[in-house]
Amino acid sequence: MPRQVFFYDQPERFVAGTVGQPGARAFYLQASSRGRITSVLLEKGQVAALAERIEEVLDEALRRTGGDSAIPAVAPADLIDSAPLDLPLEQEFRVGTMALAWDGVEECLVVEAQAYVEEPEDAEEADEGTAFDDEDGPDMLRVRLSGAMARVFAKRALELVDAGRKPCPFCNLPLDPEGHLCPRANGYRR
Repeated sequence: MPRQVFFYDQPERFVAGTVGQPGARAFYLQASSRGRITSVLLEKGQVAALAERIEEVLDEALRRTGGDSAIPAVAPADLIDSAPLDLPLEQEFRVGTMALAWDGVEECLVVEAQAYVEEPEDAEEADEGTAFDDEDGPDMLRVRLSGAMARVFAKRALELVDAGRKPCPFCNLPLDPEGHLCPRANGYRR
């Protein structure tokens, strides 16, 4: 079956969001434009890694241009998006692999999220890896963002990750509302 590529060039909205309570949240990337919405499920760690890497790529692109780029140093306050995810929330796929690149010609950030694919158990069935442009590869979400919109995405994503459960002051593991068995306290409930 041919892959499905959900492509958004400068979408009206590209955000990370969650559904559920801290400790049981599901994380999503969501792109929307002209009434079309694409939502993909991913892990909290993937959201954090993507946001941090976006900041690094934008900072490097800004440094290389000597500040002559349309990339803002911080997220513009007038573009901040704190609204919840758009509904209906229909998951297209679970993200496995992500890629990120700065297009210096178009001055935009390209974010690609590819569907998770289970590795075949038989080593002979395994290929050299799935290319992002293989037309028979897994489904993919590809989004092209301006520097300003990328900064806004990264800011919201990092705030979203930080808004979860507070860490235990002793072991740094997340605290549930009813506490947790702390390994640093010899298993006593904190």
